[in-house]
Amino acid sequence: MSQIFSTVACNLDNNILAACVPLMEAARVEAIEWAFDTLYTAEQVPSWFEELLTAYSRENRLIGHGIFFSLFSGKWLPEQQQWLNHLRKTSRYYHFDHVTEHFGFMTGKDFHHGAPLNIPYTPVTLNIGRDRLRRMQDACECPIGLENLAFSYSLEEVKRHGDFLEKLLEPVNGFIILDLHNLYCQAYNFGLSFEALKGLYPMHLVREIHISGGSWEDSETMPGRIVRRDTHDDAVPEAVFIYLEKAIDFCPSLKYVVMEQLGTGLTTAGRQAAFRNDFHRMDQLIRNKNRTAAPVNTFIPAPLSLPTLAIEDNFLYQQQLELSAILETAGSFDTLMEALQGSSLAHSDWQIESWDPAMIETAARIAQKWKKK
Repeated sequence: MSQIFSTVACNLDNNILAACVPLMEAARVEAIEWAFDTLYTAEQVPSWFEELLTAYSRENRLIGHGIFFSLFSGKWLPEQQQWLNHLRKTSRYYHFDHVTEHFGFMTGKDFHHGAPLNIPYTPVTLNIGRDRLRRMQDACECPIGLENLAFSYSLEEVKRHGDFLEKLLEPVNGFIILDLHNLYCQAYNFGLSFEALKGLYPMHLVREIHISGGSWEDSETMPGRIVRRDTHDDAVPEAVFIYLEKAIDFCPSLKYVVMEQLGTGLTTAGRQAAFRNDFHRMDQLIRNKNRTAAPVNTFIPAPLSLPTLAIEDNFLYQQQLELSAILETAGSFDTLMEALQGSSLAHSDWQIESWDPAMIETAARIAQKWKKK
């Protein structure tokens, strides 16, 4: 039996479904990744979509992907408890082979209108992240994992990200989603090779790989500088396919490779056909590389010890609110930098003094875009 499954990120979106249905009818989609927390505004899920999820769930080929948990919020928020309650209920209705979340904290006071951004790598954030992962695992009772970030403020953050992920996941025997387009963003934005980045991550912990596309953005503060963004609205770049061919060989516990694209990038028949072409290329690459050996790690949940009270750090939370407000309201780069330098983040564990100006500008654009949604 194949050990690596060709998977699509399939959510309740007409454009995504239009792109995916021909693949499903041809029996090429071996598993589905479902962003289970994106239906919070839906009054009722159509019965046909429930039947689709149930069909994959029965075959143990349904995986859950979260977006809005805000893993590193310094304060334990009511919305986080609601998210866990929803995960617990959903995990009893469907069977997830595993559940994953994004790394970072969500900007903005509105829980569903924020962008996931990085945090300082400190004992405080490590303990908060471990606490939240235990609560996730308690709710879903299956293997859990985290996705690597596409965004970093500095090269030093990029270099430390993989090690921090490994420390976070160790207590729950968790795994990594290695998003290869995220890796591509980091490689381009900080002048690194795939080989250099690969050496920074615990590849033996990779159970899932994502591939997707994104976009380019000109920097206004640094003329001539272009930033790669993980916007999920375009076809998969050639470099990401090259990354995938290399990465599979270094991931002995890999089980799923997931094709992702937002419905906003699939608005025409031509774009949907391009999506399917990318999927077929991914699928063929997996078939060429597939193996019958058992995975090194199945990431069976570790025994849990769950404190009643969630770990919090009010100072971290206030800094997060302060950073969110600065990014969301800055009218110019100069006013943004002035606000940062006058904030509690200056000369702190956030190390804003070493942040790349183009990445600060990008963070503001991300935060302001999400705020408008």
